[in-house]
Amino acid sequence: MQTITKASCTMASFPCSRAKSGLCVWPGMKHLCLRKGLAYGFLRFLSIPFKTLRGASRTLKVTQFCNVSNMSSSVQIELIPCLKDNFAYLLHDVDTGTVGVVDPSESRPIIDALSRKNRNLTYILNTHHHYDHTGGNEELKARYGAKVIGSGIDRDRIPGIDIALNDGDKWMFAGHEVLVIETPGHTRGHISFYFPGSGVIFTGDTLFSLSCGKLFEGTPEQMLSSLEKIMALPDDTNIYCGHEYTLSNSKFALSIEPNNEALKNYAAQVAHLRSKGIATIPTTLKMEKMCNPFLRTSSMEIRQSLSIPAAADDVEALRVIRQAKDNF
Repeated sequence: MQTITKASCTMASFPCSRAKSGLCVWPGMKHLCLRKGLAYGFLRFLSIPFKTLRGASRTLKVTQFCNVSNMSSSVQIELIPCLKDNFAYLLHDVDTGTVGVVDPSESRPIIDALSRKNRNLTYILNTHHHYDHTGGNEELKARYGAKVIGSGIDRDRIPGIDIALNDGDKWMFAGHEVLVIETPGHTRGHISFYFPGSGVIFTGDTLFSLSCGKLFEGTPEQMLSSLEKIMALPDDTNIYCGHEYTLSNSKFALSIEPNNEALKNYAAQVAHLRSKGIATIPTTLKMEKMCNPFLRTSSMEIRQSLSIPAAADDVEALRVIRQAKDNF
């Protein structure tokens, strides 16, 4: 579980990947927050089974605690594996008890996670209409009375939708501003949910770590525009996508840009994490800009690998890269 806060991180024993802005991110792990000082946090640490802390850092180093004792509010993010390789995300505002879930492909893992902590569900957020992102909507809505939120364009394709949002809309999750960004390409009504105060975006199947979504309903022009919207966010933005695809994506990325040192290092790190059964999500926008071929359409090495003319525009480059990935 991750913790979104506006507080600072102090040196101690566990890593924060966004010490600058205070977003504490531990991939695939439970959270540990110090609301009443370091001593209290240390006692909390001693009470948590070691297995919940494994893989707490993407670099596999143990260096910091996240001190959030002065925070005004916070949201915890818990990764919930679903189906074969999907992720749903539980959002819990610790101040109000408000709980949301992003892209519940099935209901049972969500119900189990809520039951373990005796929590209700207030909101269901859908990035797009595909069943592996909305399959749990109706059962969760019936069980908890949760409101379903999705794209206005896909109003007729989101099961149980109550609140339809469009590009540029601002919605509030328990006092946290959420900006809706239209990100079509994978589907025509795809949206992403961006928490600007916390530096977090839920990208569904638009942007994966080291890839982007297949163009089922959109065009290369639309996908490029969507990716450019995400690329305009701060580099330290944490990206929560819809699937654990990073290892397979890394193999394709290396095949077309084998001399990218940042990519080689990241791919080795990803392979190590997956060998331990640890999630590679969240990733950061900075990492994706350095390594993701779909954000690197101007790379001369990629263009040479795929015989993309130097004069070709970025739309054409993305089209060729996507076709090559589809056939990889």
